[in-house]
Amino acid sequence: MSGRGPARRGVLTAAAGLAAVAATAPGPQAVAAPSRDAGRSRWTTSWAAAQTAPTATDTVASAGLTDGTFTAAVRLSAGGQVRLRYGHAFGTVPVLVGPVTAGGQAVTFGGQPQAWIAAGASLTSDPVAGLRTTEAARLTVETRLPGPTGPLSFHRNTHASHSVDGVRTTSVFLLTGVEVTGVHGPVIAVLGDSIAEGVGTPDDADLRWPDQLARRLPGSAVANLGISGNRVLLNDARFGPSGQARFDRDVLSLPGLRTVFVHLGVNDLQQPPGQTDPALVLAGYRQLVLRGRGAGLRVVGATVTPFEGWVRWAPGLEAVRQRINAAVRTGRVFDAVADFDAAVRDPDRPSRMLPAYDSGDGLHPNPSGHAALAAAVDRRHLL
Repeated sequence: MSGRGPARRGVLTAAAGLAAVAATAPGPQAVAAPSRDAGRSRWTTSWAAAQTAPTATDTVASAGLTDGTFTAAVRLSAGGQVRLRYGHAFGTVPVLVGPVTAGGQAVTFGGQPQAWIAAGASLTSDPVAGLRTTEAARLTVETRLPGPTGPLSFHRNTHASHSVDGVRTTSVFLLTGVEVTGVHGPVIAVLGDSIAEGVGTPDDADLRWPDQLARRLPGSAVANLGISGNRVLLNDARFGPSGQARFDRDVLSLPGLRTVFVHLGVNDLQQPPGQTDPALVLAGYRQLVLRGRGAGLRVVGATVTPFEGWVRWAPGLEAVRQRINAAVRTGRVFDAVADFDAAVRDPDRPSRMLPAYDSGDGLHPNPSGHAALAAAVDRRHLL
């Protein structure tokens, strides 16, 4: 099957083993240099977090910090020299950041120990002197916020342990990325929902399917941009801007990116107001593909996983899911497809997850289910 984008379309399943050969895709500077890697920064994303705005129930993020310290422990997917990236996508006032340490080393911004991050903007540090990390290392970043900061842009639940002034939290405040120089394989961003984020896996275990995929790709980097509750089509005060609305900020801003993996759709169906027109979800997918290709990226998509047993499952929504998946499997939506549905469904009852993969709520896979999702991604479409 011939492709119309940067890669030949194909269905990616662990069992199928379809031999789809990826064609080269021109980078953003293709006129000057035809190589796919032309114009790529030596810096690539090793860890990332997508931000949302705090709600009233997010007490720390809503109140902000005054003379507070946020400590993040992040697991890198690739190593090398390090620099940090902060973001305040939903801020309304500037915030002073620093002093900061990473791996015990002082971090500077333009040679200074502190810097202001403007409301709605991002802030990138200098390379951290004296620090080089290894693949799969856990890096501790300590950020002092003199404040008062006002409400902080954050990622609500990373399924990992961090702290604010010594008190444990699973949230990450302002820190949006760790960038490294040691990547020699593909850099992949996962634009996802709660399943990609890690719901159904234990905290601090690094068993989310993007983590398990990263372990299959030595020398590569996988940036997990999953947000619990996120959708393709609609924004939500708690679950953040839709995948379409956040695509430029969360995906296209990442340095060195080669592939974006779209793992969204189930919340469009089950989360009120539920989407019952599959054509609208498919149109949303196609817009993401067009925007990714326009930036020289390969866009891989996933079929929507089964969710019978979840509190809002209904036969009508199952019919919509089946129609979306049938269209995605044709290969005429994404450049390649990982058949997540086939990877985890119960063959005796395809509307539900295989019990051995179910975390217990019918929607979110357990660690074994996440392993099955990671195995369903054919690495040949990412290299």
